[in-house]
Amino acid sequence: MLTPESTGPRQLAARLPTGPGVYRFRDERGRVLYIGRATNLRRRVASYGGDLRDRRHLATMVRRIAAVEAVACDSVHEAAWLERNLLERRLPYWNRTPGGAEVPVYLRLDARAGSAGLRIVHTVAERTGVRHFGPYLGGVKVRLAASALHRMLPVAYANDGLRGTGRELARLAGVDPGDRESLLAAVAAVLDRDQLAVTSFGESLTRRRDAAARELAFEFAGKLQAEIEAVAWVVSEQKVTSARAENLDVHGWSDGLLVKFEIRDGRLQDWRQRRCGEATARRHLAGTPLAWTAFAQRNAELAARLAGENVAAEG
Repeated sequence: MLTPESTGPRQLAARLPTGPGVYRFRDERGRVLYIGRATNLRRRVASYGGDLRDRRHLATMVRRIAAVEAVACDSVHEAAWLERNLLERRLPYWNRTPGGAEVPVYLRLDARAGSAGLRIVHTVAERTGVRHFGPYLGGVKVRLAASALHRMLPVAYANDGLRGTGRELARLAGVDPGDRESLLAAVAAVLDRDQLAVTSFGESLTRRRDAAARELAFEFAGKLQAEIEAVAWVVSEQKVTSARAENLDVHGWSDGLLVKFEIRDGRLQDWRQRRCGEATARRHLAGTPLAWTAFAQRNAELAARLAGENVAAEG
């Protein structure tokens, strides 16, 4: 287990990347003290070496930190999911609650003629003409993202048989049932993280925000900014939690250190590391799906960098 001597959080943090991820602290006996997530791993871990302010209850823990391990994630959203998965499986002593405050939700895109639209749901129910995206963390963020998608791509106004207010809103938006298929395809492209669709949608929403600001409609511009941030959250890379109930082990290897990520029921639930030779590592690496290769390799290199000269074999 990692046991660098005479090393505090600030010194350990210097080896971390500045992007999002999850970190865990271990004591000199290799026991996990705490698991946390960060938008900036280096800055967050370094903060434990300064004035803890509203985290004074962690002072005793900080004195026991002998090592830091980390997983660099592709987005803050992915880091939030990974932290939740790890804490739901095992709660270290210094963590207060399992999971997190964000609520898991899905977006349901309904393509049926009489009920087309985008809705937030908490469970997936398979139906003809309905597609689910997610899961996502954060009901508030996802509602804002859904609001942005409806604002720019109002599928619900392309339903058959609209009456009263719905028909008038559709007229004002310039939408009718003939637009339904194109609107559905545009929404799906954004939620599928098609890069061109995401970029185009973001630019359109940004122009709407800037126009509102020029017209001094600052409250509306602020709402649009919140929607822009929410859409970025929803479309950001996130693979540590999947709706597919797959079970697999993902491996990365660097400088004699093998890192194993355990995925159970579609969730990355744990990661471990141990010393091994290249021949042994190749057997494990061969079973790692291509979609996980870059993630696993990047984090194996990070693990080796953090371990330095003081990594001992771990079972």
